[in-house]
Amino acid sequence: MTAPGQTVLWRLFHAARREHARAVMLPGGPPHTLALFVNDALDRVENYDTLDLAMYRSDDVRRTLEGDGWREET
Repeated sequence: MTAPGQTVLWRLFHAARREHARAVMLPGGPPHTLALFVNDALDRVENYDTLDLAMYRSDDVRRTLEGDGWREET
């Protein structure tokens, strides 16, 4: 579930765990707010001074999850 103005950056799925994860950039800023969800439950919210830092963090989380067996959701 996303509200108007939010931007979904990526969605991942872990087949063995049957879990879903997504990263969402909330509107507004600065600070730029990155929200991370697992199974539609808020996992964490992080604020960054620049959009570049928020995007870097999103990519870092995604790389970590992919290394643990998560794949792009289709």
